[in-house]
Amino acid sequence: MARPRILVVDDNVELLSLLTHLFEDAGYDVVGAAKGKQALELMRAKPPDLACLDILLPDIMGYAVADALRKEYPGVPYVFVTGVFKGGKHALSGQNKHGASAYFEKPFEAQKLLAAIAQLVPPGAPRVAPEDDFEVELDIDIEEDEPADTMELSGRVQVSVASGPVELKGKDLRASPIRKGSDPGVRRPVSGARPTPTGLKLRRGELRDNLPSLISAFYISGETGELGCQKGAVKKVVFFEKGQPVFALSNLLADRFGQFLVRTGRIHPDQLADAAQVAQRSGRRTGDILVERGLLTDADRPYYLGQQVKSIIYSLFAWEEGSYVMSFGAPARQEVLKLDVHPATLIVRGMKKLYKPERVRRLLALEDRLIPSREPIYPFRDIPVERWESELLALADGSRTVAELIALVKRPEGSVQLSLAVLLALQVLEKR
Repeated sequence: MARPRILVVDDNVELLSLLTHLFEDAGYDVVGAAKGKQALELMRAKPPDLACLDILLPDIMGYAVADALRKEYPGVPYVFVTGVFKGGKHALSGQNKHGASAYFEKPFEAQKLLAAIAQLVPPGAPRVAPEDDFEVELDIDIEEDEPADTMELSGRVQVSVASGPVELKGKDLRASPIRKGSDPGVRRPVSGARPTPTGLKLRRGELRDNLPSLISAFYISGETGELGCQKGAVKKVVFFEKGQPVFALSNLLADRFGQFLVRTGRIHPDQLADAAQVAQRSGRRTGDILVERGLLTDADRPYYLGQQVKSIIYSLFAWEEGSYVMSFGAPARQEVLKLDVHPATLIVRGMKKLYKPERVRRLLALEDRLIPSREPIYPFRDIPVERWESELLALADGSRTVAELIALVKRPEGSVQLSLAVLLALQVLEKR
């Protein structure tokens, strides 16, 4: 059975990659474009069976691409996706005036988009992907050659349990680097660790500075899946449910729960080593032994578990090299406790905690000029900003350089430059 050809057009590169992956797995051949004129060239070279068009593109409007498609290839359906033109009147205009078969506002549920496309153009045979694993081998603990910096964690963590979302409160934590050679010597796999399901096609790339965009791509599409990151022998996986990061795993010794308790000063290394030996002999969890001995309470354990998961995800913001893989559709891990944190909050705090000044200067030069984004990903109300940052945002209208903005707000250069880099990563601002 022939595979229908879909033209996908979106200037968000990570979302374009995610949708390409989704449609290919479903039984379509996909050709992608990040600009409208590129889409027109691809369309004229070989007409698609359907087009999925972002409306606001860097060069021409998605409406123009749709109009050209309708004139040159009557009968080829297309759907619009947009992060700007929202509300009933825009949807009606997109369908009545511009002839779209469906209209989706960002963030949307990728599976609903796929279902709408399948109604218009049924898929062909699913692609048979080669076996390709990304497995966090949690029974092997890796020690980093260069221990990470001390991580500051606020004394609150939002989690979701069986009864619903809850905020756990405790003292602020300082997770210090692990001491070299402090491994208690126990290799105990964590329950539920698994490889990516066989035959599932993976989307790969270089991590570089893409983590905020990758997290946002899951959010925009409302996808369930996994984001695996690897640097040398170190592997970490972030699990998403309907676009929200909910859990994380790591094969790094410092990220283990017991070691996290040591790093935060909750228990002593000798206490962990002793409890780990008992756990190994009895086949029980180290955490259960710590509770049994009064070194950790049942009430404290969820708080520290939530903080541990947060610290694993935050630590990825420090990575400037390495690779990533995205996989979708596999059910998220069944955990008693899951994070309940907004992706925008995660990006803001991760960047502010772990982006070093030289990295920020590489991403955003003093001579750059910033303007409000034409297509913001997140509602501003969902972004945790301080009052001075809101005032800074109002000044970023393209008429001033980053250096001039720093002078106007009268705050340390590094702090202002970092805040602007965060707003740029969140796509609240864009470079002029």
